[in-house]
Parts: sequence; C-alpha cells; structure tokens
Amino acid sequence: MRNYSVALLSAGLAMAIMTGAALAQPTPAPAPGGADRKALAKECSKQADAKGLRGKPRKRFRDACKRGQTGGAL
Repeated sequence: MRNYSVALLSAGLAMAIMTGAALAQPTPAPAPGGADRKALAKECSKQADAKGLRGKPRKRFRDACKRGQTGGAL
C-alpha cells in the first residue's frame, strides 16, 4: 500500500511540474511598427475628415491611404 502511495504522489508531483513549465512560456513580443501603423491610420482619418468623406468612400480612401496610394479615383 505504501509503494502505491509513493508512486501516486510522484506522478502527481511530476504532472504539477510539467504543468507549471507549460504555463510559464514567454509571451510573444508585439509586432514591430504597431505605433507607426496607428499614427498612419490616424493621419489617413484626418485627411478623410478634411475631404468630408463618409461611409464606403471614406473606407476606400483610408484603405488606399494606408497602402500609400492616395490620390486615386474613389
């Protein structure tokens, strides 16, 4: 009976250690350029506001602006 208890305790301890190691994985770093993309999106929104765009034309303008294709036909 004692051997069974020791084996069960050992298995439980091993599982606890493995679970702790699995949960301690490092978090991935944020994608580079995230702040730049936000600044670009904000600038494109300002340009769309200045042009008075709303709805689908605004979305198309902002998409083109963020790709660097401003000045295209809407």
